[in-house]
Amino acid sequence: MVIPKFSSFATNVLNDRYAHTLPDGRKETWSEICWRVVTNVFGAVNAPKWMVQQAYELMVARKFIPGGRYLYASGNELHQTQNCGLVRAEDTREGWAECLYKSTMTLMSGAGLGVVYSELREEGAFLRRMGGYSSGPIPLMNAVNEVGRSAKSGGSRRAAIWGGLRWNHPDVFKFIVLKNWSPEVEAAKAKDFNAWAPMDHTNISVVFDDDFLTAYAAGDTLAHQVYWAVVRQSCMTGDPGFSMNFGVNAGEDLRNACCEITSRDDSDICNLGSINLANIQNENEMRMAVELGTAFLLAGTVYSDVPYAKVREVREKNRRLGLGLMGVHEWLLKNNRRYGDKIELLDIYATSGEYAAKWAKEWNLSCPTKTRGVAPVGTIGIIGETSTGIEPLFCVAYQRRRYNHGTRVKEFVVDPTARRLIAEGVDPSSIEDAYSLSHTVERRIAFQSYVQSYVDHAISSTINMPSWGSLTNNEDTLTSFGNTLMKYLPTLRGITTYPDGARSGQPLEPVDLAYALRHEGEVIEEAGDVCSLKGGSCGA
Repeated sequence: MVIPKFSSFATNVLNDRYAHTLPDGRKETWSEICWRVVTNVFGAVNAPKWMVQQAYELMVARKFIPGGRYLYASGNELHQTQNCGLVRAEDTREGWAECLYKSTMTLMSGAGLGVVYSELREEGAFLRRMGGYSSGPIPLMNAVNEVGRSAKSGGSRRAAIWGGLRWNHPDVFKFIVLKNWSPEVEAAKAKDFNAWAPMDHTNISVVFDDDFLTAYAAGDTLAHQVYWAVVRQSCMTGDPGFSMNFGVNAGEDLRNACCEITSRDDSDICNLGSINLANIQNENEMRMAVELGTAFLLAGTVYSDVPYAKVREVREKNRRLGLGLMGVHEWLLKNNRRYGDKIELLDIYATSGEYAAKWAKEWNLSCPTKTRGVAPVGTIGIIGETSTGIEPLFCVAYQRRRYNHGTRVKEFVVDPTARRLIAEGVDPSSIEDAYSLSHTVERRIAFQSYVQSYVDHAISSTINMPSWGSLTNNEDTLTSFGNTLMKYLPTLRGITTYPDGARSGQPLEPVDLAYALRHEGEVIEEAGDVCSLKGGSCGA
């Protein structure tokens, strides 16, 4: 078995985030991480030896990689390997307290969090039991965000939270502009992207349903006003996003932090792992990856600890799996296709439910409600050294900011897929990426719609857009963008945008290829405007 060599950047992320320190003081190798993960997880269901071995080989070859919680927590005393918890805020004093308890327990376990606030009464509503008037949902949203700021997801990383509000909630217009930060806050974020800001640990989305589609088609004033307000804010700031629950998915208004897992059940939980299409050689290998990836995640519903008791009850009922994809754009490039072209392997991917039913019966477990959701796989994509989720390559070379055990650092990265193409003689300027596609957003939206037809949960996808006020993203182009999005809206489950520079201190920024090559492997510590280097020098 050939163990792939990691780039310096992938090695840094792996060692910083997931590799355990062994008794002899050294960090685990990738193969040791893989063996730790598969033996612990499959051990929970006494999986056959052939399954453990083949899953191990798939993982070592980076053809299937479980979510980061699996990589870190498998084998720990607290092995909470599920990625996110989903919480419904109820409109009572007890509901508020319970929401804060569930949020705290979830975030402190290292998982992300999604909370829907649509059941809370509007600001100013009369309170019969207590007298006085309701504060509305936004104060509770702020309180949950502050829990995230304090919890920091188990002390290891920034908290990831999603907050949703139904389109016809009386406070929806206040919600839409919730993340319009002041210039002073933006300036602070530019110096330190972990500086305080309102709702800065929370992604927000307006929740749209069948009633919205009916009302919009009928020319309802509120439906049109809300939709176009979200379109405008999304093009300007990236917040809020769009969460959709249409047709057979009606009622699934709960989302995890990145919106790829949906549910109607309070205290549901998501459970993630991704097939790396870029490393899949043929249809037989794809079938193996789908079966073993599905079986692994199913075993994870038995192995994982939970943050509080109700999660176990809901998990036993639903056993939601989130078998996802990454390396999609790289697969297209390897097969001489453009971003947006069809992918025949998706027909095999869509059979995951059959494998889930097969192994649930074998292990005497309840059958999973749904099995496929495409996560953004940020750090997992770095470890896989391929394009993340269904996203196109971000750009050929970029600067990435991150936190390493509380210290702000930056690294210069040459995209591994782009590097392989350049080595084959491809002109770097000809490589399609998120920046070039930002000027033709319909291709991004249409492709997400196409892939969604194979996904029973949702797809986490962010459309990169030019900065607000540019030639292709301004007041004059809003109508075109909004009409394009509405064209595909009934076939989507969720979508977000990110206009370039919409948030100060953004973690990814394009850089010149030659510059990135010159500084590749350097890890630069940042403190405000000051930086010191681990392995090089700060500057050109």
